[in-house]
Amino acid sequence: GCILDGKLYPFGEIARTDNCFRCSCSREAIRCCSLFHTPTRYDKENCKVIFNKKSCDYDVVQKSDPSKECIVYSRV
Repeated sequence: GCILDGKLYPFGEIARTDNCFRCSCSREAIRCCSLFHTPTRYDKENCKVIFNKKSCDYDVVQKSDPSKECIVYSRV
């Protein structure tokens, strides 16, 4: 198998790692891509970015009230 972040994964496709990546594990290498998109355009003065490990994505919430989401205009 392949070791990623100290964890052993079997050969083949890995739908989701503990750190929110999709990977392909072979005898030659492990190749991964992220399952999340980083917010780039949002109200940085009034909002903050928090990584949500359960959904494997970033939440953008109000600094004054994190229970309220902010509008995100673009992600990469």
